[in-house]
Amino acid sequence: MTKTNVMRLLEAAGIAYRTAEYEYDEANLSGLHAAEQVGMDAEQVFKTLVTRGDKTGILVFCIPVDMELDLKKAASVSKNKKVEMTHMKELLGLTGYIRGGCSPIGMKKKYPTFIDETCILFDEIAVSAGVRGEQVILNPQDLVQYIEATEADITKPME
Repeated sequence: MTKTNVMRLLEAAGIAYRTAEYEYDEANLSGLHAAEQVGMDAEQVFKTLVTRGDKTGILVFCIPVDMELDLKKAASVSKNKKVEMTHMKELLGLTGYIRGGCSPIGMKKKYPTFIDETCILFDEIAVSAGVRGEQVILNPQDLVQYIEATEADITKPME
C-alpha cells in the first residue's frame, strides 16, 4: 500500500487513522459499493461532493454514501441562494482529486467545508484516502477539527 497525501497530512497533524483498501470498478464508483467492500455501514462512509454557490463560489460537502445532498439545505447553510454540483471535468483542477477518489483532506485550496451532522453519532467514519479503492477511517471530531468543517443538516434520502 502506498501512502497517499491524505495519510501524510493526517500523520503530520498527529491524527490517528486506519485504512481500508477495496476493489473498485470504473463502472461503479458508488459510495455504497465502497462501504460494502470495506465492511462498514453506509451511514459511516462519507462521500465528498464539490459544489459551486452563486455567492461564495466553491464549497465542499461530506455526506453519508446512502444519502443525497439537499441543494436547498446546502445553499441555506452556506449563505447562498443556489448551490449546484460542479462538472466532473472541473474536479481535478479544483481539488487535485479525481471522481471516486476525492477527499475533504488535502485539496489544492481550502474551501468552505460542511459535513453532515450525523457524523458525530459514530466513533469512526471513513472518507476517501485521495485515491480510488482506499479509505481512511478516523474519529469524526478529529476530521471536523482538522478540515475546519461546519456540521449541518445537509442531506435528504436518495431518490
